[in-house]
Amino acid sequence: MKRDFLTLPDFNETEMLRLLDRAIEMKKTKDRGGVSLAGRSVGLIFEKASTRTRASFEAAVYQLGAHPIYMNLNDLQLGRGETVADTARVLSSYLDAIIIRTFAHERIEEFARHSRVPVINGLTDRHHPCQGLADLMTMLEKKGRLEGLKVAYIGDGNNVANSLIQGTSMMKMDLSIACPEGFEPDPLVLENAMKSARSEIVVLREPREAAGRSDVIYTDVWVSMGQEQKAGDKKNRFKNYQINDALLACAKPDAIVMHCLPAHRGEEITDEVLDGPRSVVFEQAENRLYTGKALLETLLMNLNV
Repeated sequence: MKRDFLTLPDFNETEMLRLLDRAIEMKKTKDRGGVSLAGRSVGLIFEKASTRTRASFEAAVYQLGAHPIYMNLNDLQLGRGETVADTARVLSSYLDAIIIRTFAHERIEEFARHSRVPVINGLTDRHHPCQGLADLMTMLEKKGRLEGLKVAYIGDGNNVANSLIQGTSMMKMDLSIACPEGFEPDPLVLENAMKSARSEIVVLREPREAAGRSDVIYTDVWVSMGQEQKAGDKKNRFKNYQINDALLACAKPDAIVMHCLPAHRGEEITDEVLDGPRSVVFEQAENRLYTGKALLETLLMNLNV
């Protein structure tokens, strides 16, 4: 039976830890000779621009011995009125898995319902679970554990924040989110996580309070793709939510700094912090490759992770 990966809770805690261990193993061995998916084809349907998601997944597919097929909206009849359901039925008869990067989360859910092969969420407006995998892998590498860590997320309650909520609650990590009023994470995501969490999740207004004694400080751009028309107002509302040396001083001395990239330097994070010794941002980006490989291997080989 095929299995999709649309949000982080599509795996349970045990499965997630095994997948992360596999990703770390792949990174350590740098084994590009393993062609576990030889003869397979993986489609990448991207309705949103991408750097890390596209490059990491194309490289992951190739390194596993499969063939990546990239398609944007202009390449597909979706852009000319063909239904999502019809597209899913046809493409899943050609391909072994499909990675989709789109806008509305409901769109990828509909695609998955009609697909005969695994569907992976490369990003929607509500969730970014593949980024969440790389985030958890990075924290596990750098801190040696996940359970009990305190994570502070400073900024817009966007898709990255939603997936971080799900990931930290699954892994028994405390999460403090600081954002201006009106920019909180998705209320349903937050409610569901709080119901099942075995750790603390709080939404605050004061960045220093959220960052206090944290093991990890995380931020993202203030203006996400598709929100450019709101850029001026959002930047004004978020001006006190910048990750800088003063805010970093509130965290533990060994706290790490994370950002899913792309970064708007001088806005949500300063150059000094992004390029500083406590930043793991570029290792975090590199880990998109290894978590992508582990995820593809798991779903396409029907591994009992």
